[in-house]
Amino acid sequence: MSKITPVTSSSHFSKLLSQSTYTIVDFYADWCGPCKQIAPVFAALAEKETKAGRIQFVKVDVDSQQEVAQKYGVSAMPTFLVIKSTSVVDTIRGANPSALKAAVNKAVNDSSRLPGKSAAVFQSKGYTLGSASTPSRPVNESAFSGFNRMVSGSGGLGDMVMRFFALYFVSLFTFDSYAAAEQSPFNVRGGR
Repeated sequence: MSKITPVTSSSHFSKLLSQSTYTIVDFYADWCGPCKQIAPVFAALAEKETKAGRIQFVKVDVDSQQEVAQKYGVSAMPTFLVIKSTSVVDTIRGANPSALKAAVNKAVNDSSRLPGKSAAVFQSKGYTLGSASTPSRPVNESAFSGFNRMVSGSGGLGDMVMRFFALYFVSLFTFDSYAAAEQSPFNVRGGR
């Protein structure tokens, strides 16, 4: 049994899109030489990567399903679309096996990270900042206490920032900015 679903109508295509997270679409024509050339690559990818509910492969004959082809602006054959839910996330025009494989691999990797689809996603129950259940921090120390100590207090970051802006404004509004900065009480080297 083939893992590629042929699209029979526009409504059938819409129904297919709702059945899987990713839909890899091959827009082809029976008379198209490059379409026939890349068809085995598409079939091999479908055989290997189809996963129910996550990734599916479909073919749209542009001659019999013109409405679908027009909706997606297909003007060259073959054209491959990678559709996530109902949004096109990747387009490959022409018979380019490496680009097609890369686009499919990207979709496969993304679909394997979807929540609820993998057992290895976020094994920890998580913690609230500053709560008693945080294992590496005592109950009485807040999450920002180290930052607060650095910003406040003499010689801390807050003191340096305050001195910088004070000197900046003192020197900005005087005629002799150098002399004003030297005489300012905010001067670190010993003003008045």
